[in-house]
Amino acid sequence: MKEKKIVIIGGGFAGINLAKHLGNKEGIHVTLVDKNNYNFFTPLLYQVSTGMLDVSSITIPFRTLFKDKKNLRYRLGKLVEVKPEENRVILSTGELEYDYLVMATGTKSNFFGMKNIEENALPMKSINQAVKLRNYLLREAERSIYTKDEVEKRKMGNIVISGAGPSGVEVAGMLAEMRNNVLNDIYPELKSEKLNIYLVDGATAVLPPMSEKSQKYSQKTLENMGIIVKLNKMVSDYKDDKVIFKDGDSIETKTLIWTAGVTGMRFDGLPEDNYEKGNRLRVNEYFKLENTDNIYVIGDASVLYSDPDFPKGHPQLASVATQQGKVLADNFEAIINNKKPKPFTYNDKGTMAIIGRSKAVADLTTPKKTITGWFAWFAWLFVHLFLLINYRNRISTMWNWTTAYLSKGQANGLLIGKTANGSMPELKKQTEV
Repeated sequence: MKEKKIVIIGGGFAGINLAKHLGNKEGIHVTLVDKNNYNFFTPLLYQVSTGMLDVSSITIPFRTLFKDKKNLRYRLGKLVEVKPEENRVILSTGELEYDYLVMATGTKSNFFGMKNIEENALPMKSINQAVKLRNYLLREAERSIYTKDEVEKRKMGNIVISGAGPSGVEVAGMLAEMRNNVLNDIYPELKSEKLNIYLVDGATAVLPPMSEKSQKYSQKTLENMGIIVKLNKMVSDYKDDKVIFKDGDSIETKTLIWTAGVTGMRFDGLPEDNYEKGNRLRVNEYFKLENTDNIYVIGDASVLYSDPDFPKGHPQLASVATQQGKVLADNFEAIINNKKPKPFTYNDKGTMAIIGRSKAVADLTTPKKTITGWFAWFAWLFVHLFLLINYRNRISTMWNWTTAYLSKGQANGLLIGKTANGSMPELKKQTEV
């Protein structure tokens, strides 16, 4: 039987789980395309950006993952265009033919059309951006030591995080832990300096998707850690070292960390009518893109309305993408063997967010309850440890977490990059496609 060629665009949670579960399957040849040559664990990016984890703890090359899977191949490149009528994709590095095409392209930061923010804020959606953010924070710390300008020092003393969802809360909590437990040890020159951390959002509560109990606990915990939480504050601009809000208020700062939203990407050759809010592509219960014969979309790039428990579409979470990748792998096997595929329904096990050392929240579905504090923190560590894609990452991450906990925090204080005249090169303008 002629092998069916499956091309997967994107190696995040959805794409990598689809590829792995098709590994060594008869009658199937898989090529995964990604602009990076590695898979990385998105939920822990903020720990790379704040120096808690090394890049190697949350990354692994695709070719290493595929070395024992004789039917899996990797291609470095970006998608340029889809040609559905020819069953072909145009990449920045060549072309590929397919019998089935799977779009698992994830999302990018959404700046809501605000050009100044896009050019000057610090997003955190990729390894490069996380490392650049870490470099930027370290550079500002070094710069604040020798800067004599009091106005500049005042601006450096404020860090603003826009977006009080899980990413924003986790970044704010980690920065507060570093400020409270580590900063004085590694920067004794800054003992007398005050570092203000602002968490701002246009919503009425932190962690908007979670339960009221989780929201109240999280906000109180953040404030007890010394974080200034400002809600009902919609950011409208960032210029002249000022974060400007729609109500006219502003905060002086040299650092705006952007975690306020995501959006999907548009690609030439896909039906324009299939794009929904946030550029998510509308699919049926089997992930097939409407108005196409053999194109499928999974993960954050897709939205399906057929799941009775999620009539407005699934949340853009790693757990959803992981389950979708596994189900689509089973469906491809079924299709190739002339069996009936199964519709997707999400097994929702709950939502969790970490705030700081021994501080977290978790909304469980079975049993239906909210847990907070140390137990939720331990559950978060356990779940995320085993979501990491291989044993090497798990061991490395567990070691880092254990030493950080026992020593009340750690920080990777390496400035990565070429320096000139004692300063780092400009690290902003980090938007990636």
